[in-house]
Amino acid sequence: MAATEAAVLVELGRPLEIAELDLPALTAGQALVDIAFSGVCHTQVLEARGRRGNDPFLPHCLGHEAAGTVAMVAQDVTRVKPGDAVVLSWIKAAGANVPGTVYDWKGRGVNAGAVTTFQRRAIVSENRLSPIVQGVSMRDAVMLGCALPTGMGAVVNTADARPGESAVIFGAGGVGLCAIAGAACAGCMPVVAVDPNPLKRELAIQLGASHTIDPSAGNVGAQIRAIIGADADFAIEATGRPDVMATALAVVRAQGGRAVVVGNAPTGASLTIDPKLLNQGKRLLGCWGGDVVVDRDLPRFGRLIAGGRIDLSPLLTRSYSLNDVNVALDDLEAGKVGRPLIDMTL
Repeated sequence: MAATEAAVLVELGRPLEIAELDLPALTAGQALVDIAFSGVCHTQVLEARGRRGNDPFLPHCLGHEAAGTVAMVAQDVTRVKPGDAVVLSWIKAAGANVPGTVYDWKGRGVNAGAVTTFQRRAIVSENRLSPIVQGVSMRDAVMLGCALPTGMGAVVNTADARPGESAVIFGAGGVGLCAIAGAACAGCMPVVAVDPNPLKRELAIQLGASHTIDPSAGNVGAQIRAIIGADADFAIEATGRPDVMATALAVVRAQGGRAVVVGNAPTGASLTIDPKLLNQGKRLLGCWGGDVVVDRDLPRFGRLIAGGRIDLSPLLTRSYSLNDVNVALDDLEAGKVGRPLIDMTL
């Protein structure tokens, strides 16, 4: 029976365990993918640390953005074929929607959703796979699975950014940095990044921010207005902190300013805002994966990468082996890295 090495969440708050899982036969609407690179997202930190509440699916696999090569498909799969280089994403595209699969770990079932990526081989639902645009490397293509569509999509789809508009991005993690790249690519000016971490502020400049702000240096709103000369046209919140969400709404302009909430707050958190801000015509917007339409947006984002309009290299500065997945989670949580990559060749 074929097998795969995978990082498994067995118990909340405990390190992931590296296990050898037996691969079940493909069912209708599924494909087997050899993973080349997997991204590590704050969502996995929240899951592994138990900050998303009770987890009824333990033990289970993790990861939702990757790039790899299709090894095998079920007979009814037409979206991809064996040998295709593909993006793996949690965001649904066209094709069969298969909820998940169960791997065998020495007689114990290990759950997996429609897509998981912290493993060398993964059984994935057809609608979580998209062909990689020609000219985009596997390493860059990983970001098309979550960070880039979520961050850039929040800018161009949810905020509906226009050239010359002023943008403020709160949080310069993977998604925030992709939002910064998206705002710069969309012709926004200035593009202001707000983050207390000096490494993240430096990465923000490299990804296209014109200005950065250390929120610990004083009143954030005053700092933003000193740069822009007015309130911002739109703000993207990518921290998952309710107080920052409220600040994002406060710093956008009346009569049309948009504050887009992207960050995932811990389960049980609540948001308090001054309703007068809404009476001023400011808009507080949520988004789901950057409100992307996968078959429309992933190819165009991929072409921007291939054409050199978006350079993700500053974001992807460190790779980890699958055995070091817990180090990657720790480094991400500690703010030591932009977007960790798990390189399956290491």
